[in-house]
Amino acid sequence: MITLRHIYTLLFFAGLFFIPFNNFEGLSFLGEYKNEAASYFFLIGFGILCVDSVLKGKINLPYRNLIFQLVCLFILWTIIATLFNLPTVLDSYYKQTSGISRFVRQFISLTLSAFVFLSLFWNVVRKMSLEQILRTFRTVILAGLIFAFVYGVIETAVVVFGVGQLLPILKLFEFFPFVNVSLDNLGRISSVTYEVPSLGNYLITISAWMFSYIITEKSKLRFIPTLMVLFLMLFSGSRTALVNVTLQLLVFLTALYFSTEYRQQVIRLVQASLLVFGVLFIFNAKTIINVAEKKIESLDFTKKTEHDISNRTRFGMQYASLQIFKKNPITGVGLGQETYHKIYEYPNWATRDNWEFEYRYKNQQITSFPPTYNIYTRLLSETGIIGFGLFVYIVYLCISTSRKLGTKSLNEKEKALCLILLISFIGLGVNWLQTDFFRQYGVWFCMAILIKLIEERKKSIQTVS
Repeated sequence: MITLRHIYTLLFFAGLFFIPFNNFEGLSFLGEYKNEAASYFFLIGFGILCVDSVLKGKINLPYRNLIFQLVCLFILWTIIATLFNLPTVLDSYYKQTSGISRFVRQFISLTLSAFVFLSLFWNVVRKMSLEQILRTFRTVILAGLIFAFVYGVIETAVVVFGVGQLLPILKLFEFFPFVNVSLDNLGRISSVTYEVPSLGNYLITISAWMFSYIITEKSKLRFIPTLMVLFLMLFSGSRTALVNVTLQLLVFLTALYFSTEYRQQVIRLVQASLLVFGVLFIFNAKTIINVAEKKIESLDFTKKTEHDISNRTRFGMQYASLQIFKKNPITGVGLGQETYHKIYEYPNWATRDNWEFEYRYKNQQITSFPPTYNIYTRLLSETGIIGFGLFVYIVYLCISTSRKLGTKSLNEKEKALCLILLISFIGLGVNWLQTDFFRQYGVWFCMAILIKLIEERKKSIQTVS
């Protein structure tokens, strides 16, 4: 018999598959979630969860868990911090948007990810075994990656190598839901996402799940998911993905090296990689050096390169946020209110000869608000040291708890899950240094799994005692 639980669980996994699909025109009233295919499945799933809870007369939330309590406290603090700044919030108006309207939109955005979706994710995993979580999550994520990879390979052939004959084949993907083919004119790929940074964000979200195949499977094909991630990372040209996925891979290899069971495999893998790289370097040294120079140049924030404008914009936004924090250190200026104050704090070195500020961020006709490009500096300016401290502690607690549970576990599936969560939280936590939105699905479904692991550990302790 199909139950409501089966339906919202199926909708969740459909959303998990569609996480990278955001290159389409959605429903405008959903704000920043309008082009996120996953959000539609999650929202419908949450609606069915609510119906199921009403019919059963019971709401299942992990309200006794410290991480969940801290998330709720953080959400509450954003309201309190905004109330402390209510006079300025009511007076603020910029880009055809009032301060109170901006707060409402940003509060909805926060609660959708940190409460609505987290509640759905928790109810999906709470009755699943750890083996089911590992197998099902990873299989669905792999299916989505395979689709994105096939699309990305054809896109690479067209955009990078100029094989225009494959463009009609690429166009066939538009028959699939939520896909709208668009090509980058700078020789980069974005696969099924709407832009290069979005593809990078997706790869950071799924990389740990794909790395885990290396340690849980015996087939020689277990390396393929990792190679697909690395292929998309390299040809996307995303600086954020290059840094974060590389960091995640290093954490993964380091964790395996300190495990006696996998140390020899890591050594052999590194040796094989060096051998392959050495052979490629001998036969095509010039190309490899040129590619390496471009990658290093893209990460150099001091040189006058093609990335200079975007680099100055990012650092200028973050600088302005810190100036707001200096003036409002305790409560900040209120959730979503940063821009109303930031427009007076832009440094000259960031705005001078920078078309992004003149055309986009200072242009009152373009109603989208300028990003901060850093969730941490944004929270410092909007929620003060208290909100910032709560948020950072939540991220720290997720990372430290994943590590501790992994080191104490004797169950292989649990160890694998803990390693996945550890690498995911590190990558996504670092990624928040480049993004300023709460819409990081990976954080919230990994958090739900972590809460599940904590509850399982408590049960096992009680059983033993």
